[in-house]
Amino acid sequence: MKPFAYLRPGSVADAVRASTDHPGARFLGGGTNLVDLMKLGVETPGLLIDVSRLPLDRVTPTPQGGLLIGATVRNSDLAAHPAVRGGYPVLSQALLAGASGQLRNSATTGGNLLQRTRCTYFQDTSKPCNKRLPGSGCPAREGVHRDLAVLGHSPACVATHPSDMAVALAALDATVRVHGPEGERTVPVTGLHRLPGDSPERDTVLEPGELITGVELPPPPDGALSLYRKARDRASYAFALASVAAVLTVRDGRIGHASLAYGGLAHRPWRAHAAEDVLRGAPATEDTFARAADAGLAAAEPLRDNGFKVTLARNLTAGALAELTARAASAP
Repeated sequence: MKPFAYLRPGSVADAVRASTDHPGARFLGGGTNLVDLMKLGVETPGLLIDVSRLPLDRVTPTPQGGLLIGATVRNSDLAAHPAVRGGYPVLSQALLAGASGQLRNSATTGGNLLQRTRCTYFQDTSKPCNKRLPGSGCPAREGVHRDLAVLGHSPACVATHPSDMAVALAALDATVRVHGPEGERTVPVTGLHRLPGDSPERDTVLEPGELITGVELPPPPDGALSLYRKARDRASYAFALASVAAVLTVRDGRIGHASLAYGGLAHRPWRAHAAEDVLRGAPATEDTFARAADAGLAAAEPLRDNGFKVTLARNLTAGALAELTARAASAP
């Protein structure tokens, strides 16, 4: 690991100012991804700005009936929060499906959103990688890409975003609060992460110096049920081969609200709008679920060794929708 300076600012404004004054600096939350990448030589910041002790560690109700999650709330605390477990179970399930208990005790909401891909070519500095070194190439396209993208990839990059939490937040229509040199703004979670295109080195739409301060959840739709399902190579501590977050309302056998997001399939959490269009107003049947899954994955372009992920995601989708429908039918 290369030498670096360390700063613990006393306020959000001080943190943003320090980042603006030191191009290439990195914000440090739980460090569960950034420090690993520094050890590998992938990240080499000259300054770490420790934001973990800023007053951003609370989960509070919003006037609209939703929740505001501070950027430094730990993943384990968020998963166990009564308001999250009661109103947004898909988020709690996604958090508990990610990493190990020890990592969840350290990882933060903001850091989880900003974690970088686990593509092995990105993490190996002896290999070319357009995400790490623009213009150097993407050997993953013809190399080891079993775990990589089937949706939205480009000739320059086939990496996937690793977060489970972000997939649930995408299905919940969450909004990210950001503080930067130009002041505060909000970004929909579905618009935070970029597709790779010709510039895969940029993971998000955040500008230099911008700090995530929180995530806002709208009130859940009346009567909605939600679920997160994840397929992985082993029972725990593994990233998703494919995952789905689903939020659904079913009344009198017909679907009302429907929102779906996929994980493990693309460079960002993938909101499945085409699947939602099939579901809304349709009868809650296996045929509808199958057609929705097909629509949601119609744009998939699998590589040589990862076509199985399309089938996996299709089955996860149909299973999640069937389970939510069964729950709705048995609800009092």
